[in-house]
Amino acid sequence: QVHLVESGGGLVQAGGSLRLSCAASGRTFSNYAMGWFRQAPGKERESVAVISWSGGYTDYAASVKGRFTISRDNAKNTVYLQMNSLKPEDTAVYYCAARGGPIATISSDFGSWGQGTQVTVSS
Repeated sequence: QVHLVESGGGLVQAGGSLRLSCAASGRTFSNYAMGWFRQAPGKERESVAVISWSGGYTDYAASVKGRFTISRDNAKNTVYLQMNSLKPEDTAVYYCAARGGPIATISSDFGSWGQGTQVTVSS
């Protein structure tokens, strides 16, 4: 498995921006598809954005498309989530996840998870 550590969460006003980072270690990062998921209180964990091992393919939840951008730097073993035009409904714990295979959007397909970082958007 790959070890993942997220950073960059915090409190922001609606309309603001945050960039989350996820640093990976332990395995060859470029072998893994990566994803960002989130879980709000009382709700199930949901896929936010995923990216292929090369970065050439991405997929987004409909609720964040056009506002969030996932990217990766394989030389730095890091995946990013740029979040713009944040809304109160984006408030959640955001998790980074790795999958040793093709890109996927189901959380159970990902074998390695970070500890999560809190994102709170105030209205």
